[in-house]
Amino acid sequence: MMMPSLFGNSLFDEWMDFPFDSGFSKGVKRESSLMKTDVRECDGAYELEMELPGCKKEDVTAQLKDGYLTVQASRNASNEEKDSQGNYIRRERYTGQCSRSFFVGEAVKQEDIRARFEDGILKLTVPRVEEQKRAEENKFIAIEG
Repeated sequence: MMMPSLFGNSLFDEWMDFPFDSGFSKGVKRESSLMKTDVRECDGAYELEMELPGCKKEDVTAQLKDGYLTVQASRNASNEEKDSQGNYIRRERYTGQCSRSFFVGEAVKQEDIRARFEDGILKLTVPRVEEQKRAEENKFIAIEG
């Protein structure tokens, strides 16, 4: 579909470019600035450092379920300005939630994972556990007749 443009830019580019936009409105998936994660392997464990700017410790949860470590963060912010008569000049609210999941293996136990939240960075230490290889069983199907 042809979109109106001015000097080669779509007139709707700025209108559709919301701060919480994931890029799907323009058909382009952009890299998210939320929950940037660095994963490092050291001494038989994985260390994850996840950036959670503006979040508090009580807004962050980490859960281990079926071999997946899921980190979820939520944030509520309010900015309210009034004039001397109490009329609103500007009133903004933001509520957001994001999460990321990592497969760490089904052999990892919840009590083995260590987590620390400091200065907007969540640091997780996950032990590197080798999966037990199951002995392959020969299963035969009974043939009648």
